[in-house]
Amino acid sequence: MNTETTQSSRPTAENVQEVRKTVGEIREQIERVIVGKREVIDRLLTAMLAEGHVLIEDVPGIGKTKLARSISAAIGGSFHRIQFTPDLLPGDVTGSLIYNQSNATFQFHEGPVFSNVILADEINRAGPRTQSALLEAMEERQVTVDVETYPLPRPFLVIATQNPVELEGTFPLPEAQLDRFFLGTGIGYPERDDERNMLRRFRGEDPLDAITPVVTPEEIGSMIELTRSIYIGEAVEDYILDIVNATRSNDEIELGASSRSTLSLARSGQAHALMEGRDFVIPDDIRAMAASILTHRILPSARVELRGRTKRDIIEALINEIPVPTEENPEADEHRTER
Repeated sequence: MNTETTQSSRPTAENVQEVRKTVGEIREQIERVIVGKREVIDRLLTAMLAEGHVLIEDVPGIGKTKLARSISAAIGGSFHRIQFTPDLLPGDVTGSLIYNQSNATFQFHEGPVFSNVILADEINRAGPRTQSALLEAMEERQVTVDVETYPLPRPFLVIATQNPVELEGTFPLPEAQLDRFFLGTGIGYPERDDERNMLRRFRGEDPLDAITPVVTPEEIGSMIELTRSIYIGEAVEDYILDIVNATRSNDEIELGASSRSTLSLARSGQAHALMEGRDFVIPDDIRAMAASILTHRILPSARVELRGRTKRDIIEALINEIPVPTEENPEADEHRTER
């Protein structure tokens, strides 16, 4: 990270608090539809501010589509749901050239990927070629057809889902493609009281129709720029590097986290700090996000699976073993904003 650039573009206290308030209002609108899942909502909002994408691995029917549509509605953005199937072609996602007989030319027709929020439902049911088309758009934030390049809108958030059951006929994402997802998470079944509240909310009209946009996509773009200016001190940088490097030397992990993981962990810390109303990152921001950032990026050894330990168990144990920086960073202290 270029410290000089970061320091010169530090956000003001007013800007930080304004974003925190706005994120709270977005969250409030989403929670009109999604009941009792604040942590999951915050994970997705963190990814949006950090310009990352999300992989949700969970059972069907627990609100993944509603969650994606709620986020889109709350930010006043466009939304598309793409059902991934074995016969889905790359052009069905990105768009394609269509011949126009009136002027004898080929014209590009945008595919559903040209939206602010994309739900890539059951991404592992499409073939590798179609998966790659979406993942290229995620990484490059653009689509190239023939020799022309078309930029994707901002914000651009892909929420991909995988069903952990019914894996017959699927095409599992390889490790290199999993690494392109900023964070991985689940949703889980609701608590009994939350499910009762959901039952009552949906008894009449769909609460999704009552969501009021809090911001515009353009304003989200400004919030993203502000997120990148959140300060990361050297002690926190060392903490990030310690965590990532620990995954590469752990006996229970066959394939450790990549350098992309390092960047993702730093950016998640920036977004988490901003959502907490701070213009600097502390170790707790990194600890809060580490499991979601790293779990889907590691490959555990075979003997670990035989013991019944999950990848999340490994990451959480690893994080608990790494010393947390306790000394105050004078440089960060000097630039703190009032909360």
